Amino acid sequence: MEHFTVQEMLEMQNQLQEKYKDKWEHICPETGKSKLLWLIAELGEMIDIVKKQGPNRIMQDTSTRHDFVEEMADVLMYFCDIMNCYGITEEELKKAYTEKFHRNMTRW
Repeated sequence: MEHFTVQEMLEMQNQLQEKYKDKWEHICPETGKSKLLWLIAELGEMIDIVKKQGPNRIMQDTSTRHDFVEEMADVLMYFCDIMNCYGITEEELKKAYTEKFHRNMTRW
């Protein structure tokens, strides 16, 4: 299976933004707050599935798992919108993620 990169997700979100530029909020730093709130709402939908269906159904029931993964995709879409709003590149994210990983590896 081919890897799915953050850069690909960012580009896909840019395509969606271009297609719906007359209907959706313009991607800019001022829109970042709104996108963060939408991301939190999508996380809430994931939490609802965990609360209502439980982890076993997510792992074993095809329909529940599909719904959970779909909500996760929504979270990633808003995450990428936020990156685009603030002009955060894949390289910046990788650097910060890697640095945080190494700090966490030596933390405890």
